[in-house]
Amino acid sequence: MTDPVRPPVDILIRRLDPEIPLPAYEHPGDAGADLRTTVDAELAPGERTLLPTGISIALPDGYAAFVHPRSGLAARCGVALVNAPGTVDAGYRGEIKVIVVNLDPKEPVSFKRGDRIAQLVIQQVEKARFHEVGELPGSVRAEGGFGSTGGHAAV
Repeated sequence: MTDPVRPPVDILIRRLDPEIPLPAYEHPGDAGADLRTTVDAELAPGERTLLPTGISIALPDGYAAFVHPRSGLAARCGVALVNAPGTVDAGYRGEIKVIVVNLDPKEPVSFKRGDRIAQLVIQQVEKARFHEVGELPGSVRAEGGFGSTGGHAAV
């Protein structure tokens, strides 16, 4: 079901592997459409690889696609994405590929052709104009960063 206020954005997609399903939303309300791999792969603990998805897309200007990890793969197998989220710019027309890493310290992880490996989130993005200044305006946080606001027992 689509939101009547915000209709879905149309994305042109080229299937590079005719046997792999196109990205799809598994459940109503999902933010990410599932991406699948076109190859079998096995990763030893600590190993990473680049998995092809068999698709390329053309996004409208003002949009970007972000490749996010799948929480189930992270929780069950220790699989993470090295550059999460990966950014697909509107001008990119090559195959979307996903850099996965096996963070499990003991067990290898296997991927089979057609496995869901990541999710693609399409978002509208703003363009910024950068203005160089000699000094920035003050704020409550100021230059505090990297854990300066607490929120964890170790801080």
